[in-house]
Amino acid sequence: MRTFTHGAAVWDVACPQRPSMVAGLTMAGFRVRELDVLRMVPHPAVTLLLEFGAGSPVLDCAAGRQQRGSIVAGPGFGSGGAVRARGENVECVQVRLSPVIARAVLGTSPADLDGAVVSLGDLWGREASRIREQLGDVSSWQDRFALADALLARRHAARPPVDPEVAWAWHRIIGSRGLTRVDGLAAEVGWSRKRLWSRFRSQLGLPPKRAVKLVRFDHAAHRLVAGEGAAQVAADSGYADQSHLNRDVMAFTGATPATVAGEPFLAVDDIAWPSRGTLVGPRRSASLPRPVRR
Repeated sequence: MRTFTHGAAVWDVACPQRPSMVAGLTMAGFRVRELDVLRMVPHPAVTLLLEFGAGSPVLDCAAGRQQRGSIVAGPGFGSGGAVRARGENVECVQVRLSPVIARAVLGTSPADLDGAVVSLGDLWGREASRIREQLGDVSSWQDRFALADALLARRHAARPPVDPEVAWAWHRIIGSRGLTRVDGLAAEVGWSRKRLWSRFRSQLGLPPKRAVKLVRFDHAAHRLVAGEGAAQVAADSGYADQSHLNRDVMAFTGATPATVAGEPFLAVDDIAWPSRGTLVGPRRSASLPRPVRR
């Protein structure tokens, strides 16, 4: 377990010693005595928060709505900077699911989340209560990771995957870090543009153009956190200029690049997900085998 300090807040962060049994699934453990108000920064993965401690995380969402306890949120959740997290004595396992596997693991498409945060109890019923109790009954983080991984692997194996063409298009976007031209994706998989856009949206929860923007933003935001200048980040990340980057960052977070560079939600990633394997996509899209045309 490692410690992440941001201002007066001290986070204990644990990482699994072994990779997940499911490609596209990563997790980290957090224990925070006092979670100050934390801006939720949009991310390309589906987020599954499994809480089990004496305290409870609270999400303050738009229009004064709140969510407590274990939750699920779709890719890009928190866009516009309208969502904040807080709490005391928070203990949880945070799971990041590639949208490609999220439908099988959750039992519903990310599109059904409609950009909102959903209580895990509403989605899984009594199974959500059981996993909370089981996580609380074990004393080590590695046992908690193993328990959560086994549960999620069983759910994943019991349901059909997304279309291979949709998975290929997603990994193409990831492999290019959001620099793929979306107009060419349909031709590359042998589908019409309308068919790919419809299947992509219904199975992954966002349209291809939005996916490209979100992946590009995520890559740029982490470079800003690493201390790189906004002008260089914009030039290297596919933005027309620094103003274009500024507008994108503001649209996703409600903040300037300088503010985002100090966000703990992003800064903790180097500890919680050191390999940045969250998205689970090949670094070089050219290495992807093409799906069989149908």
